[in-house]
Amino acid sequence: MNKRKIVTFAIIFIIAVFALLIILSFLPDREPASGTEGGPPQPRGGQRQATTVRITPVVSDTIERSVIINGEILARNQVTIFPTMGGRLVEIFYGIGDRVNRGDVVAMVDPSRPGEVYSQSPVVSTVSGTVLLAPFSIGDTVTSQSGIYVVGDLSSLLVETHIPERFVATVRQGQRATLWLEALPGEVFTAEVFELNPVLDPISRTMRVRLRFTRPDPRVRAGMFATISLVTSRRVNVPVIPRMSVINTYDSWIVFVADEDNIARRREVTLGLDNEEFMEVLSGLEIGERVVSAGQNFLSDGDLVRVVD
Repeated sequence: MNKRKIVTFAIIFIIAVFALLIILSFLPDREPASGTEGGPPQPRGGQRQATTVRITPVVSDTIERSVIINGEILARNQVTIFPTMGGRLVEIFYGIGDRVNRGDVVAMVDPSRPGEVYSQSPVVSTVSGTVLLAPFSIGDTVTSQSGIYVVGDLSSLLVETHIPERFVATVRQGQRATLWLEALPGEVFTAEVFELNPVLDPISRTMRVRLRFTRPDPRVRAGMFATISLVTSRRVNVPVIPRMSVINTYDSWIVFVADEDNIARRREVTLGLDNEEFMEVLSGLEIGERVVSAGQNFLSDGDLVRVVD
């Protein structure tokens, strides 16, 4: 074999090797057979595992909606005492906390002017009660519009608050309210609405409301600050479910119900009154059905669920 034939053969061999490598690079990888060496067996059917959820039965209960507002404890009969004429306040006979009776002289005003002398004018209390406020001192100049004293009946206290305009239509006499006082932490008091101002304040757009305690407590004093939860709506013996169990999707409300086989069933529901914890069910559920109250966001209709306490 001459040298030229050897070179030609070598070139053909190299081309054949490269061609074989190129063909092998395009062949698909071969997967290991199920159950054979080279990989674990693959599951068939794609069945999903059970989703862990909590359930709450639909029950018949009372549901209330409330508005939280602030208020102040006041003496129920609270009157400001005015002098009959202006002048210099020369005598004060009572101080804050003193008890006065109707007709008592509580102060004296000297109406004299330079070069003129007049008899002192008495300031007479028009009500019986306790002195709550005495803003003036001896020597002050007062007018017939100056409130010398504020006298109130501390034996009967009320709670005064102001309701925002958007809740005015839902407030009526006799409505119940729950109160918490800063001065008595941990204590809960009850009251009811007994007075509604027929006219709203044009500046604050609120309506003045007064409440009375259903059970007077001697520890409660005028001037205390109160937090008030006023019940604006109430429904009795209606189906209720936890608020957290409801999902809002495409302008509709849905829940998932666990049937006897622990299969999740999607339900569209119509809701009524609601508060911070519960919602009233108008349609879509029956009393006793088991509503998924935790884990429902991971469910689809027909999923298997595992119920935990």
